[in-house]
Amino acid sequence: MSTFQGTGVALVTPFTKAGEIDYTGLENVLQHTAQGVDYWVVQGTTGEASVITPEDKAEILRFTIGHNPKQLPIVFGIGGNDTRVVVNAVKTVDLTGVDAVLSVAPYYNKPTDEGFVRHFTAVADASPKPIILYNVPGRTAKNMSAEAILRLAEHPNIIAVKEASGDIEQGMEIARHQPEGFQLISGDDLLTVALMSVGAVGVISVLANLLPVTFQTMVHSALKGDFVAARQAAYKLLKINPLMYQESNPVGVKAAMDMLDICEPWVRLPLIEASPALTQRIKAVMTQEGLKS
Repeated sequence: MSTFQGTGVALVTPFTKAGEIDYTGLENVLQHTAQGVDYWVVQGTTGEASVITPEDKAEILRFTIGHNPKQLPIVFGIGGNDTRVVVNAVKTVDLTGVDAVLSVAPYYNKPTDEGFVRHFTAVADASPKPIILYNVPGRTAKNMSAEAILRLAEHPNIIAVKEASGDIEQGMEIARHQPEGFQLISGDDLLTVALMSVGAVGVISVLANLLPVTFQTMVHSALKGDFVAARQAAYKLLKINPLMYQESNPVGVKAAMDMLDICEPWVRLPLIEASPALTQRIKAVMTQEGLKS
């Protein structure tokens, strides 16, 4: 499944100040990211999927498919903490034009590893598209262990994991024992080069919304084994990356994208737009580091 090597970008969803979906802004985002990314992830966490209706998610997906002149592969986010609801969604959502589904580990419930395995087995059994697991304990409140991920990796319809535990040792364990055809994908921008050095095939990124060309250089250099060039590109992220999460994602990256006239900075409640102090810090770092793409 080399389709998901390289850089995937977890696309932001632009809004107007009134909170409506801004399709002009979304077209700008698609054009900007297509400069450097290898595939698009629609309606993940960075896309504020939790505050968007199923009808609007479907329209965002249709719009993205219709504005894809490079024919980039598309991953669509379908996840949740009620297994029956997720299973029904993968059965009923129109996934025409979608290459895979990104499904987040159930949040809030805090299941055991056996619960994770049963949940994702049910989802994968029901899905007409391959499943990419998403392990992000910083949001879900529960880590999915390497053992559970490796058990799920044996399922013929589970092809990869977006691993965002922040635990390099866990990433190494997955890479060491993963079956042929399964892929480890970094879910943490700053750890991408480190994870690729032990077997990851790329990243699903937040900052690639802003810096697609930087990520192209970093990830493709690492894929070629040129870790000197990969590290140099990664160093450009050191100062900007923590600012992306200071007031929660995607607040920071939308503020930065507004500075480059890609889209406006608005988010939906309960998130609020970046504070003046954070906006100034982002602007200063972007100027200092010469960050433009």
